[in-house]
Amino acid sequence: MKYLFTLLAVGILFTGCKDEEKEKQKEDTITENPYGEANNVLVADSVNIDIQPISHATAVINWGDATFYIDPVGGAEAFEGKEKPDFILITDIHGDHMSAETLQAIDLEGVHIIVPQAVKDELPDEMNDVVRTLENGAITRVLDFYIEAIPMYNLPEDPEAFHPKGRGNGYVVEKNGQRLYIAGDTENIPEMKELENIEIALIPMNLPYTMTVEEAADGVLAFAPEKVIPYHFRGQEGFADVEKFKELVNEGNTAIKVKMLEWYPDREEE
Repeated sequence: MKYLFTLLAVGILFTGCKDEEKEKQKEDTITENPYGEANNVLVADSVNIDIQPISHATAVINWGDATFYIDPVGGAEAFEGKEKPDFILITDIHGDHMSAETLQAIDLEGVHIIVPQAVKDELPDEMNDVVRTLENGAITRVLDFYIEAIPMYNLPEDPEAFHPKGRGNGYVVEKNGQRLYIAGDTENIPEMKELENIEIALIPMNLPYTMTVEEAADGVLAFAPEKVIPYHFRGQEGFADVEKFKELVNEGNTAIKVKMLEWYPDREEE
């Protein structure tokens, strides 16, 4: 997927005015990446991106002075001691990704919540003022971050699939040329394989909801991020073989670093 364009318009931050919400969302959504091809490269003094797993698909990410949450579930207690988020990304409507109760338990003052339309449709109306919808392929700006919604879906495409195309969002989060890919619930889709210049990628691998470790490795080898982190790897029959995934990736490209994080703190040793 080509993500490098010339800036035509920039987003603006939310206002608290509900009457202007729809119009403001149009202004916040842009169609092109602002950095430009000449500037969109990783630099030696890149800011550290610290990913703190909470569980399964939920994480707290500290990126420089900013903090954001991915798919916050688990109630307020899951985020005790964590920095308040500047923004929140939600990928899909399923309970392991979206929890209205958790969102309502978090201090949302000044927080921007980026969601696909299907998620907004499931959230309480009183949250509309802080929710910004983003469709597949669209880009929005929050603070100094540019966020692109990447398709996430099952193959073959089927409206009755666990994850039909167009309902949910993966995300590429970018700041100053550093790019983080959050795949969401996806299979080895063309849009993922066409990504470029990804520093860190969070990739799922659990059956029957996403993909096998072999398919995940094939996708990662196609877009070759600097670092890949398996997440969302508990399925109906237990945990995916993430060590096998690491082996396959490193057999195909020794330059890709595979990092394991503790997504399942209560997981028994196998």
